[in-house]
Amino acid sequence: MGQEKLDKIDLRILRDLQAEGRMTNVELSRRAGISAPPCLRRVRTLENSGYIRGYHADIDAEALGFEVLFFALIGLDNQSDAVLSAFMDEVGAWPEVRECHMARGPNDFVLKLVAQNTAHENDLTQRLTALPHVATVQTVQVIKTSTARPGVPIEVD
Repeated sequence: MGQEKLDKIDLRILRDLQAEGRMTNVELSRRAGISAPPCLRRVRTLENSGYIRGYHADIDAEALGFEVLFFALIGLDNQSDAVLSAFMDEVGAWPEVRECHMARGPNDFVLKLVAQNTAHENDLTQRLTALPHVATVQTVQVIKTSTARPGVPIEVD
């Protein structure tokens, strides 16, 4: 994945699609300064090489009844590959877990979760605490999000 050398046009395509994934190929090609057919070929190459992993809608969680966003810092009592994999498989199946990151430092995992309310958050926290090999669970509820950017910064000279 990602072995091809990216030029300015590729970077511009990535930047523009990251900002607005529903942009038409015609608009994307106009912004990139190339015609539509080679633009589409470049997009397909970026997809096939793994630079573009997918396209997603940005859904308003609160509009669908998920009023609580929180992070859970998880410490396990065992860091064997089997235990780590089992934990990732288990929480990966929970629809409320939006992100699961194995971490370096005092915690083994950082989870991003959504809940309908604080009672739901408490239930999820209790479920996490009850999982095998979970030694510690610390939660941090988000009060307000001031910045939430998808992807990575892409500079085009």
